[in-house]
This record gives sequence, structure tokens and C-alpha cells, in this order.
Amino acid sequence: MSNRLQGKVAIVTGAGTIDGGGMGNGKATALLFARQGARIVAVDLHRAAAEATAADIQQEGGEALALAGDVSRSADVRAIIDATVARFGRIDILHNNVGIEAAGDPVSTTEEDWERVHAVNLKGPFLMCKYAIPHMERQGGGVIINISSVASLRWSPVPYFPYHTSKAALNQLTRVIARQYAAQNIRCNVILPGLIDTPHVRHYFHDRPAEEVEQVMRQRDRACPMGRQGTPWEVARVALFLASDDASYVTGAELIVDGGLTL
Repeated sequence: MSNRLQGKVAIVTGAGTIDGGGMGNGKATALLFARQGARIVAVDLHRAAAEATAADIQQEGGEALALAGDVSRSADVRAIIDATVARFGRIDILHNNVGIEAAGDPVSTTEEDWERVHAVNLKGPFLMCKYAIPHMERQGGGVIINISSVASLRWSPVPYFPYHTSKAALNQLTRVIARQYAAQNIRCNVILPGLIDTPHVRHYFHDRPAEEVEQVMRQRDRACPMGRQGTPWEVARVALFLASDDASYVTGAELIVDGGLTL
């Protein structure tokens, strides 16, 4: 099926990738939404990364606006929303894809890391929703998609304590918004990816030899019941379903995309 998002305007945060290369969850979603007819606002902390995604969309014949901004800053978020409405006149889809991590357990995590991770992972989606929802209400509806993690559901041996708690809170943020705005035809759902092979993940090991990085990635593959990590396109296709009218009666849902990992 094609043109499932024809005429829609979609904001995708975290739409760039490390150094503008490779394919991350946000970039794949922005490209797929554009291929389905949406006009895209590609948002990233780094302007060059946002512009690289927008350029790829435009090269394929789509329409895209690249914006730089820090979603944890209210002024930046207001500017993103204002620029979107000024350019396209509406906001149909808000895809909150930004996320960062910080190593630490409940004792070793610093207050600074706790606050920084929650500011991006939780305050960021809150601010994007805060300023986008009034436009969705005025136009008669909209769709919000949040990107969480299976780490929000269970203990993980990887010590990213503030990441896990921020993503768990994002799940509840999703449910509250879904219930409060159901009557206004604003749907809000959350995707929980498992182990996905992205430039963001590989960047953790950028200072290691290439063969060691591949060994780590193979270990991640073996950890998945399907025998492989997911791809950004597999996350993007679930986002497309939620953004489209195929999911017109779906709100408050937590969709796990993990190849059976949480089983």
C-alpha cells in the first residue's frame, strides 16, 4: 500500500544519525513517512544531521524541512512547533524518537546524569506534546508516537538505570495522554524496540577495533530469539502503522518490537 500518509505533516525528532551516516530509527521513520506521502519536519540536535535526512527525502521527491533543536529546552520546542505550523499550517503526526543513555546503577548514577537523561527522554516528549497538542485539538485530531524500550519493562544486565526509569515513565505518559485526548481524536501510542542495529548503538564502540565491534554485534544477535537484531526499518514500519488510518482505533497501546526478546 502506498500514500498511507498522503497530505499529512509529520514531525520526527531524532531524525538524524551520528555524523549523518547510516540508518537509525528516526531517519528510517522520516524516510518511510515521506515515501508514504507525508511532509516531514526532520528535527535533530545537530543541524547537519537533520539536513542530511531532509536532503535524502528531497532527493526522492519528498518535501522536508530540517530544524535543529534541543527537545529538553522549552524555547527550542516552541520554535520547532512554530516553524512547522508556519511552513505547513498543521501538525498531524508527532514522532518522539529522541533518547540518550548514561551508565550507572541506583548508587553510582550521578544526579547530573539522572537529570540529563530524564530531561531528554521524558521532558523532551512532554514538551513536544505540550506544544503540539493544542494545534492537533484545533484541527480535529492527530497522532503521537513515542519511542520507548523493552528496558522499560524489565530488569536489564546493562546498567543504564536512568535510561530504564525514564523510558518506563514515557510509557505512562503515553497512556495518560491517550486517555485524556481520546475524545479529541488524538491518538497516542508507544513503541518498545528491543535490540536494534543502529549507528547510535555502534557509536558506543567507536574506539574499539572493527573486529571487536562485530563480535559485540554478533553477541547481540544471539541474544535475540530470532537470532538477529532488528533493523531501523522494522521499527519504522510499526510507526507507519500507528501513524496511518489503519490504526484509527488504536490508542494507549504499547507495541513491542523485539523479535521475542522479552519472552
